[in-house]
Amino acid sequence: MNPRADLLTRITQTPGQCGGRPCIRGMRIRVSDILEMLAENVSVSEILEDFPDLELEDIQPYLLFAARRTDFPRLRA
Repeated sequence: MNPRADLLTRITQTPGQCGGRPCIRGMRIRVSDILEMLAENVSVSEILEDFPDLELEDIQPYLLFAARRTDFPRLRA
């Protein structure tokens, strides 16, 4: 399996959980919440302290997920 695709298996979407929003490993920790924290310059170590069920390996899939969601086709003039 592609290592990048393997990372994305940590992202789950379950109907009825967090409004069906993407979460990490079936927990009620939403991708958007962690991305917002990263954007607000909260360090990875602080995030891991705030969410003890998260693992360091959970952060990279969030970033890859966000990167893929913003990969729009180029417009040409």
